[in-house]
Amino acid sequence: MFASVPSAVLFCAEGHLIHVEVQVAAGLPGFSLVGLPDMSIRESRDRARAAVTSSGYPWPKHKITVNLAPSGDRKAGSGLDLAIAIGVLAASDVIAPEAIEGIAFIGELGLDGSLRPVVGVVPMVGAIGERDVVVPIASATEAHVVALGRVRLVANLVELVEALRREAPWPDHDVADRPAPILRTFPDLADVQGQPIARHALEIAAAGGHHTLFIGPPGSGKTMLATRLPGLLPPLERSKALEVTMLHSAAGIALPPGGLVSEPPFRAPHHTSSQVSLVGGGSQVIRPGEVSIAHCGVLFLDELAEFAPSVLDGLRQPLELRSARVDRVDIRKLLPADFLLVAAMNPCPCGGGAPGACMCGDAVLHRYARRVSGPLLDRFDLRVAVHRPAVDDLLVNEPGESSAVVAARVLVARRLATERQGCLNSALEVRHLDDVARLDTGSTALLRHELEHDRLSGRGYHRIRRVARTIADLRGHLEPGVDEQDVAMALRFRATFARSMPTGRVA
Repeated sequence: MFASVPSAVLFCAEGHLIHVEVQVAAGLPGFSLVGLPDMSIRESRDRARAAVTSSGYPWPKHKITVNLAPSGDRKAGSGLDLAIAIGVLAASDVIAPEAIEGIAFIGELGLDGSLRPVVGVVPMVGAIGERDVVVPIASATEAHVVALGRVRLVANLVELVEALRREAPWPDHDVADRPAPILRTFPDLADVQGQPIARHALEIAAAGGHHTLFIGPPGSGKTMLATRLPGLLPPLERSKALEVTMLHSAAGIALPPGGLVSEPPFRAPHHTSSQVSLVGGGSQVIRPGEVSIAHCGVLFLDELAEFAPSVLDGLRQPLELRSARVDRVDIRKLLPADFLLVAAMNPCPCGGGAPGACMCGDAVLHRYARRVSGPLLDRFDLRVAVHRPAVDDLLVNEPGESSAVVAARVLVARRLATERQGCLNSALEVRHLDDVARLDTGSTALLRHELEHDRLSGRGYHRIRRVARTIADLRGHLEPGVDEQDVAMALRFRATFARSMPTGRVA
């Protein structure tokens, strides 16, 4: 007897449709699993057999061959358990083969026949197409995000088989009322006391999508500023929200109650993170890294200089390509990674303290400065010196502008950019800069001076023009060019880093 059961597996951040083909034939009892399965799928033989027998159904005492088609693609994960068990039952006439037509099965089986959730249900259900799909109850929220057919929620193998044999109705585990979207709960920018320059830089970063580095002593408010950046960004469009939701599901990140990630994600990995956890990859199973989980949102690297230099240099390609490339011997995959990078660091290992109180020697300062490479620094559009707030700013406690007020200006500037060129200013191609960020005589002279004195690279020159375009958009300047005022402000933000470090240590 033969049965073919649709299912899906997760490959990087995508779901791939799999047909679990099961043949039960005469011969010595045995179980063969082919089709490039990994170890977790190979172990499904024992899980499926225990689940079937624990549920009171017979396990065939014949030769069982299971093929995972297409056979040339590697498969990983335990999500095929349910499809394998159903295939064996259908091929041995416990379930009529026509009862499973048009239905896909995703889920891990417990030894007692219970169904357990698996990682990556959103992209896997998306790969199923218009078929109905059976998933564990715990995967209801994820499955409903992208399902085109009916989602059947099942608690265990017994109630599934009874429903397929029409001995009982389908279990009524459907979520009748989808949870309402949660209102935005980002920290408010009004909590930040003083820091007008840093606040302005944060607004520019949000409006144009510009990577930003905050540098200053401990307690100056660098982390506080960075955590308020997502609240300045607009909610995600439907297409982007689906893309981010699939990445989060593939990475095993818990989804919001409504299922769809509609707000820009904020990720803050620890400085001990490895390059694989940050950029993505793996040996047997490829998973999205933090740069992909932060897609369409903010990636915050606190204590930037404490990250391993090799890990930081792994960010250079994603920052340029807006995607993370994972290359292995038999795997080549491009993962989305269009994120806004915000980093924070101290001016020196001791933190700098009060002006003139740095106790670090020249060797220590030189070693600390070398932990962040020049090519990575060159990719920060804004480098902002954050000083400790003045006493009056702390004691008077007058709130500044709220996130809602600043977000409204950011939204207007973003709309100007997207209506003008179809993308944010940070994504402008070089060949389009003369169309939307044309330089006047004064701004040309400023940039020429910086280039001639080797204070600006070619990449930096283009980034200055993009930042100047964002500054012009925020002040409502609709002309296709940028003026000397815009370029001068962009240069001041880019030169801040050099002035913030101990004298003569970093250019």
